[in-house]
Amino acid sequence: MVGVTIGRIQRLRSLIEHPRTGAAERAAAQRMLDRLSNKSGATSVRSGDRDYGARHARPGRHASPSRIAEMIADDIALVRTATLADGDVGLAVVSALRDAPAQLTYTVEAPAEAGILITVGAVPAAWATDADGFDSVALRALVVELTELMNAYNHDGVDVARRFVGRVRIQTVA
Repeated sequence: MVGVTIGRIQRLRSLIEHPRTGAAERAAAQRMLDRLSNKSGATSVRSGDRDYGARHARPGRHASPSRIAEMIADDIALVRTATLADGDVGLAVVSALRDAPAQLTYTVEAPAEAGILITVGAVPAAWATDADGFDSVALRALVVELTELMNAYNHDGVDVARRFVGRVRIQTVA
């Protein structure tokens, strides 16, 4: 697993440092690199009675929900396109987002002043439910990963409200 992570970190650093990398792609790669770095340590920072997500400071203190939604969308796009190089050995890193069907669509928006909504569309009903009609393990893992990604930009505490209320909506197709 360490070999896979090291290879991914090297590829992200190469992408960040390459002169032809666009600003948006560079920023998304930097966020992914920060996210990988945070997986080895604490996922959130505790300051007094407040909890800050690992990526809370990335968009800036006074970033609007629409700006945070853009950054989350960039992170989702980067995770979906991240592939393991042929030379990577060791255990594969499991990512429900990367392993989800390619036909799924993701929309991240800030429909209210204090909210962010991630909509996963074109979800095949057969993939979303198990034989008993309940949510499948793969769908639950996808929702958990998207929620963790979204909450990495959030904060909460006794003396401060949440930065935003996040939701994940699933839209299935027959």
